[in-house]
Amino acid sequence: MKKMLTTGVAVTVLVLGAITAAAPGNAATPSSPVPGHILVKFRDGSAAAGVLGVHGLSDGPAVGSTGAHLIKVPAGRELQLVAALGRSSAVEYAEPDELVTAATADPYFDRQYALRNVGQSFTNTAGTVTVPAGTQDADVDAVEAWNVTKGTGVKVAIVDSGVAINHADISSKVVDRVNFSDTQIMAPEDYDKYGHGTHVAGIVAATADNSLGVAGVCPGCSILDAKVLNSNGTGSSSSIANGIDWAVGKGAKVINMSLGQRVSSRTLEAAVNNAWNQGVVIVAAAGNAGTQAQVYPGAYPNVIAVAATDNKDAKASFSTYGKWVDLAAPGVRVYSTLPDYSTVLGTQNTLSPGYDILSGTSMASPIAAASAALVWSTPAGTSNTAVRAKIESTADPISGTGSYWAHGRVNACKAVDAPVC
Repeated sequence: MKKMLTTGVAVTVLVLGAITAAAPGNAATPSSPVPGHILVKFRDGSAAAGVLGVHGLSDGPAVGSTGAHLIKVPAGRELQLVAALGRSSAVEYAEPDELVTAATADPYFDRQYALRNVGQSFTNTAGTVTVPAGTQDADVDAVEAWNVTKGTGVKVAIVDSGVAINHADISSKVVDRVNFSDTQIMAPEDYDKYGHGTHVAGIVAATADNSLGVAGVCPGCSILDAKVLNSNGTGSSSSIANGIDWAVGKGAKVINMSLGQRVSSRTLEAAVNNAWNQGVVIVAAAGNAGTQAQVYPGAYPNVIAVAATDNKDAKASFSTYGKWVDLAAPGVRVYSTLPDYSTVLGTQNTLSPGYDILSGTSMASPIAAASAALVWSTPAGTSNTAVRAKIESTADPISGTGSYWAHGRVNACKAVDAPVC
């Protein structure tokens, strides 16, 4: 379901359900090359340029002390070029740069195409909806970014419906919390009865490699939990402004707001500008109206507005778009944490309690926010201006860039200057 509220806060999400992994067959394991890369070792380095030039390729950097070089090739031609180069007497060997599973200790990691897309297909929990295979590398290259940083110690504020208090995969990442909503907390289950904030927080910072559920884009980050939405997913401009100010005071480097309102608020804009002037990167959902209508706070100049794409790098049909939108990120069928009790956004199931899929620019926004948090922990993280510029300038210019959004789809790997993306 997607809904936009006319006053206060608009939360835009769609509940889809969980997915199951395909069972392995008896066939030999196929190659899964990193798109656009192969590894070549030459018998004589002086022959490299000539051999590669025949195929329109250039030499690449050495891979440690192995003698192999990492060669960039057109995506989709990896295996063809490996075979062709392997036939040259000047080549000792040529091979794919195979994808390595770095986080499969998290049992649902393979469902997180936004972090690593190998073209996997999946179904919802009930098996009633089959999601077609995606496009390889239509993702933010989070796994590759982790070779540089996991964002340890960077605080990301989740200004939302709260983060579940007792969730094993995300609650321990919350270092402080406050409630500015009109929800009276009588029991732990009251804290996020809507379910939205818990899902957003997991996208940002769910613990990686803990044999539980999923991994966040910034698994080393900590969470500041500003609950501004009640159990129905509604709030007010004032509650959001209070949440922003609280987050600034608690040392947030990034604030994520997967919410919006149709009418601008001078109070909300003042809170946003204050946060920006104090050095915080602010990220917000662009909205789910499927039009170019501006949504706030996303439309404020000091906020990075994020549209949603699917597992083929296409704009989500529901996503708001336009030249006022800054970036795109995966937002269709994003798998993340949910409270392990029934919420407004999803009834718990026995197959994967505490995890499910939601869709919306609400899911795209935290992916961009978490990527910004990764940049903060690198040498490029000198200021919010520098971090924003890095995230925007390194985005992949997928179809729709320049019309649906200004800068492209987020690429966390390129944003942190990883050597291989």
